[in-house]
Amino acid sequence: MKKLHSMKLFTIAILSLFLVTGCGNKPKDSKPAAPKASAVAIANAEAAIKKAKSLHWIWRDTEKFLKKAKKAAKKGDEKKAIKLANKARVQAELAVKQYYAEQAVDRSIKGQEGVDSYTVVKGDSLWSISGKDSVYGDPYRWPLIYKANSDKIKDADLIYPGQDLSIDTAPSDSDVAAAVRHAKTRGAWSLGKVEDSDKAYLGK
Repeated sequence: MKKLHSMKLFTIAILSLFLVTGCGNKPKDSKPAAPKASAVAIANAEAAIKKAKSLHWIWRDTEKFLKKAKKAAKKGDEKKAIKLANKARVQAELAVKQYYAEQAVDRSIKGQEGVDSYTVVKGDSLWSISGKDSVYGDPYRWPLIYKANSDKIKDADLIYPGQDLSIDTAPSDSDVAAAVRHAKTRGAWSLGKVEDSDKAYLGK
C-alpha cells in the first residue's frame, strides 16, 4: 500500500513537470509568408504607372493591362498575372522615357527658334537669361551670349538693365560644346574684372 502511494506521488510529479515545461516553451512566431511573385510584379507596375501619371504621360492601354493582371492574380493564374503586370510596367517606364525625350526636343526647338535678341532687366545674369525657355533653355550656354555680345559686355558677370543683347539662334554643335565646357570649367570670378579664362574663350 505504501509502495502504491509512492508511485502515485511519482506520477503526479512527472505530470506536473510536463505541464510546467509545456507552458514555459511558447511556440516560435512563424515567419510571414513571402509575397507571391504576381503581387510583386503588380506592385512594381503600380509604382511605374504612378510616376507616368504624375507627368500626365501614360499610354492608353497600360492601366488596362494592370487591371487584367489583378484579375488573373485573383483567379490564381500567376503566370498570366506576372506577364500582364510586367507589360504594364514596361509600358509605363517607356512612357516616362518618352516624356523626357520629348521635353528635350522641345527645349532644343525653343533654343533654335526662340528670340534673336533680349533686353536685360533688373536681376538678370547671363546664366539666368540663357536658362530661359525662350532663349536656350540651358543656363550652361551663357557663354554663347557673352561671345555674341563681346562688344557690349566687358565683364561676363556684369550686365545692366536696358542692354539689348543679340542671341545666336542657330549655334553649331561645336560652339555649344565649347560654351558649355567653358561654363563648367571657368573657375573663380569677380565683378568688374575680365577673367583670363573668359579672354581665352573669346579668343577661340
